[in-house]
Amino acid sequence: MSDLEFEGKWNQLKGAAKQKFGEWFGDDETATDGKFDDVVGRIQEKTGKSIDEIKDTLKSWIVSEDEKSNDKNA
Repeated sequence: MSDLEFEGKWNQLKGAAKQKFGEWFGDDETATDGKFDDVVGRIQEKTGKSIDEIKDTLKSWIVSEDEKSNDKNA
């Protein structure tokens, strides 16, 4: 198992813990952060990419979708 695969599993575990904490204490932001960590961890485990690479890719998709949405509304 590579370091990035291990880090991916760690992020999944960390994400699950954040989700539970958020659920228990009614903290939607923490629960959402936990879900994001879980997804990033799963992607990292499968692709072997760094967290920064994954976040940059996800952000570019979000920006691209926002631009498409704005073009439709104009």
